[in-house]
Order: sequence, then structure tokens, then C-alpha cells
Amino acid sequence: MSEGCALLLVGCGKMGGAMLDGWLAAGTASRVVVVEPSGLPESVRGNPAVSAATGPADLPSGFVPDVVVLAVKPQVMDTVLPGYRPLVRPGTVFLSIAAGKTIGSFESLLGADAAAPELSIVRSMPNTPAAIGRGMTVAVGNAAVTPSQRTLCDALLRAVGDVAWVEDELLLDPVTAVSGSGPAYVFLMVEAMAKAGEAAGLPAELAMRLARATVAGAGELMHQSPTPAADLRKAVTSPNGTTQAALDVLMAGDGLQPLMDRAIAAATRRSQELAR
Repeated sequence: MSEGCALLLVGCGKMGGAMLDGWLAAGTASRVVVVEPSGLPESVRGNPAVSAATGPADLPSGFVPDVVVLAVKPQVMDTVLPGYRPLVRPGTVFLSIAAGKTIGSFESLLGADAAAPELSIVRSMPNTPAAIGRGMTVAVGNAAVTPSQRTLCDALLRAVGDVAWVEDELLLDPVTAVSGSGPAYVFLMVEAMAKAGEAAGLPAELAMRLARATVAGAGELMHQSPTPAADLRKAVTSPNGTTQAALDVLMAGDGLQPLMDRAIAAATRRSQELAR
């Protein structure tokens, strides 16, 4: 990000706050104006690079953001976004982290002339591990986004984890199903492992402790290793051993894969419905 870049963060809840902390920690933000009814997060109060505003009418005089980051809840976006129409200009890109809101909806909300070349919009789908800097975000831009604006948005998103870009906006529906909703599937697996451990005779507290530590440790191992997941699995699996006995169940024709296929398909359909 170029030095002196001006950012406007609209909404500073958990995700917006995590991103703000990431920008400041990484040194990628030199000036940020935050619009948040509850005020600035405690972690940034007193930081000279961050100031607060109550809404678009309260922005600092002469403030022209290079990026407007939209981090409000999707259900209030229709009410909030029209107030920022005066900020549409060739040098400003609107970066959304709101689920279920399409580029077309942003173009409509930002004014009748929103299809004009000067309206640059990047739609992204982060996930909750962004709160600890380990998020996965997928982004797509409209035709007006310039290479420098894409680089700028990539730097902002990368402050809270890994980033991938796609050219087809429709891919954000399965992206939402896999990575956006994915942390919930992992948490459910921990619950299921712990309950199965209890059923096998373990005390409830120990079963949960084992399940949490095992999933967290396996995730970190995969994070640090370039080895494919399938090879990591095989490395744990001895022929005719205990792991193989469990995998024979999980990898059966009616096991985990068809169940996950149905789950991802259901989440993808719901994402498509919400985007209409």
C-alpha cells in the first residue's frame, strides 16, 4: 500500500475491528476514518492514525478516501450505502466484506450512474479466523477496478490472512459454502469427536480437550506444511491400525464425502438465494 493512503472503514464490528487491527499492526494503514455507532474499539483509541465519524455527513473536511471498506451487516447495507454516493470517483474503490451482497447490488445502491467507469467495486468473502490473522478471503472486482486498486485491496485483505482472487463472481457462492461457513463445520466436528469420545468412555471434559487440541494441532501442522492433505492423512494411517479402522467408516460410500457434498451444495444454494 502506498504511504499516505486514506481509508474509510464503514462498520467496525468483529470483522471490521480485526481488519483494522491487522492494518495497523502490519503498517499498511497510515490514516483510517471509522464510522461506527458504538465508537472506536478500545484497541485503537488514542492512535493518531485513526479517527471516528458518526456517518457520511460527519467525515473530516476534505477527506477523500482511496478505499471505502464496507463492513456493516448485509441486512443494513441497503440503508447505509446510499449515503456514501458522493464518494464515488475514479480514484476510490469500494471494498465489501459483507456476505450475500452482489456487485450489482452495490452498483444500484451507489446511484443511477453507478455503471459508469468511475465506480470501482471489489466484493470479498472473508471468514472468522481473520479475527486472529488466520483468515481466508476470496475477492472479485468489477471491470472498473484498476491493477493498483486490486493491489491495494489485496494488501488490506492480506493483513488478516490469505487471499485468493477469482474472475467469476458466481464462484463466491461455493466459496461462501466452503470457507465462509467452513469454520462452523470444523467446530461441529470437534463437538462430534468429543461426544464420540464420551460414548467410548472418556470423561466429557477430557474428550473435549482432546478433540479441540487435536483439530487445532492438525490444522497448524497443515498450515505449516506444504504437504497435500491426503499425504498428511496417509502419514498418520498405519495399515490395519486404529486410524485405518476409523477411516474405513469415514471414507465409506455413505461416509464423510457424500455428507460434505450435500452440506456444501445446501450452503451454496442458500448463498445464491440470499444474493437475489
